[in-house]
Amino acid sequence: MNPNQNKITCQVLQNMKRSGKKISALTSYDYAMASILDAAGVDIILVGDSVANVFSGHSTTLPVTLDQMIYHASAVVRACQNAMVVVDLPFGSYQGSPDLALQSAVRVIKETGADAVKLEGGEAILPGLKYIIDSGIPVMGHLGLTPQSILSLGSFSLQAKKEEEKIKLLEELELLEAVGVFSVVLEKIPASLARKASRKIGIPTIGIGAGAGTDGQILVINDLLGMTKCFAPKFLRKYLNMNELISNAVNDYIKDVKNLNYPNEKESY
Repeated sequence: MNPNQNKITCQVLQNMKRSGKKISALTSYDYAMASILDAAGVDIILVGDSVANVFSGHSTTLPVTLDQMIYHASAVVRACQNAMVVVDLPFGSYQGSPDLALQSAVRVIKETGADAVKLEGGEAILPGLKYIIDSGIPVMGHLGLTPQSILSLGSFSLQAKKEEEKIKLLEELELLEAVGVFSVVLEKIPASLARKASRKIGIPTIGIGAGAGTDGQILVINDLLGMTKCFAPKFLRKYLNMNELISNAVNDYIKDVKNLNYPNEKESY
C-alpha cells in the first residue's frame, strides 16, 4: 500500500481547527468538476443532495434517491486524490430506523469508496448516527437550516432566531459531538450563534450562510461559478458568471455553424 500523505482525513480536519487554519469545502456531482476542485486543493468535496436542485431541476432536495447519490458519488471519488469526499444520505434513507441508517451508510461507503457520510438533524436521529459511527463510518452532522425538513420548516429562511431556538441548537450540537460526529455543517443561522457554537465544541464547524466565525465554509459549486441566474441569497459570493460565459460560447458556436465557419479546412480530416 502507498497511502497518499496529502489526503484530507478526520484527523487532518481536527488539526486544522486546533491550529486555526480554515477549512474549504465545495459540492461536486461529477468526475470532471471534482477533478478540477481536487487539483485546486479544496479540503472537502461534498456530494450533496443539492444535486436534486442544480443537476435535476427539482425545487427541493427531497426527490433524490440513494441510488442516485451513489451514482454521483462514485464519479466524484474516482476524481479525487487529496480531498475528503463526504456524501449526503438523502431524505428517507436514514430517518426510519438505526438499521436503515446503517444499511444506507454502508452502501455509500462500499459502493462509492467515499470517506464519510453526512446526515441532517439532531436529537431525533441520534440512534442512527451512533449506529453508523460505532460501525466505523465517519459522519458529518448538519444543523440550522436542514433542507430535507423543508416541508415542516415551510421556507429556506434564517434559522435559530429566537433565544429558545439558539439554546436548542447549541444543545443538539453538543449531542452530535458527544455521539462522535467528526464535524458539523451550520447552515443559515446568525453569525454570532455560529461563532459561539464553533468555540463551544472541539470538532470543526463548516458554515454556509453562518458568517465568518465557523472553522470552514462550504458553497454549492454551481452557485459559486454563477451558473444559476436566479439564486442569489445574501451569503452567496459568485466568483464567475459562467451562465454568461457559456451562453456566449454557445451563441458563437451556433453562428459559426449557421455561417459555415465551423468546421473549417484545418478542422476537417
